[in-house]
Amino acid sequence: MPPATFPLTWPEVSARRLERAGLAGAPLAPDPARIAAAMCGAHAQVMSAAELSLMLRTDGGTRTAVRDALWTDRTLVKTHGPRGTVHLLPTADLPMWTGALAATPLGTSPHPHDVRLTPGQTEQVLAAIEDVLADAELTIDELSEAVIAATGPWAGDLVMPAFQTMWPRWRQVMHRAGQQGALCFGPNRGRKVTYTSPRRALPGFRPMPGPEALAALVRRYLHAYGPATSADFATWFGAPPRWAADLFASLADGLQQVDFAGAPAWILAGDTAGPAADPSGVRLLPYFDAYGIACRPRDLLFPGRAAERALAGRQAGNYPVLLIDGVVGGVWHQRRAGRRVHVTVEPLAPLTAGQRRALEAQVRRTGEILEGEAELTIGAVTVGPHA
Repeated sequence: MPPATFPLTWPEVSARRLERAGLAGAPLAPDPARIAAAMCGAHAQVMSAAELSLMLRTDGGTRTAVRDALWTDRTLVKTHGPRGTVHLLPTADLPMWTGALAATPLGTSPHPHDVRLTPGQTEQVLAAIEDVLADAELTIDELSEAVIAATGPWAGDLVMPAFQTMWPRWRQVMHRAGQQGALCFGPNRGRKVTYTSPRRALPGFRPMPGPEALAALVRRYLHAYGPATSADFATWFGAPPRWAADLFASLADGLQQVDFAGAPAWILAGDTAGPAADPSGVRLLPYFDAYGIACRPRDLLFPGRAAERALAGRQAGNYPVLLIDGVVGGVWHQRRAGRRVHVTVEPLAPLTAGQRRALEAQVRRTGEILEGEAELTIGAVTVGPHA
């Protein structure tokens, strides 16, 4: 690849990332599915956080719009995405996501050798999951019973320590079933989570061929979060760094190397334009928001005290953050009591009058999204990081 020639500064990159993430003032899109597409997915381990992530990027609507997209319109699907974590992804993009995730090499299993599935057993479990969920919505217990019946007693061996209990052997590849398109979440049955087939939301869908899917995903990622290195992509996606470097090299014709804040990084070829103004504005980002997780270098997004206060062991997402002029400037927490949504914000520096007004508007919007009435307290956030 040619040497870096085009310089981009942190303010320039921050401004374009904010604009493309729907955090610069203008709504990102009118509906949750298109917002999720632009964000490269919304982390959904905490559903209320996913609802906020999506709807804080538009100027109208509530969490009901996200729920309708998931369970009525089926334009969103809840499944295992990057890093094996639960995400909301656009249903229309499932061929790309599953093709790319299935083509990504697996890391070394964290389980002892006597716990791991063999490659043959893994294939049996994945095939069983796909088969039993084809026309069903099953709870985890029902799914476990069906998988064990379809494979063998070995799949049900209680060998995986989890939350003060033991899980059956087959569950170690459950996230992989989601990534390959064999499984996604269904609507809750009362308080119980269910699982189903994504083909019920997108009939006849097939994963894209791996090379085509990976190329499309890298383009999406670099448009939203570039400039970035292959190592940045590997961390965000949950892939081996050497493999990611080879992937970027294979896509060299469509990429351009730039000098980003004094170091080489990659953008899409020709994608050098950005907003003329510096990054500005006040935003609340909930737990695991894609912006805080995907944007690098972390030292520039979480400068000085922000790294100490808003990161957990250098891990982003465990604290909801206050974003001021494109960098993390505090943390926040929300607690619900009936219709009241109590929002506590801990800025790392005194707010100007204009920043205070902008924060109050963000708090009102948060309450609207959560279908409640929000009230703001400026003070210390005493809640620790999310596990």
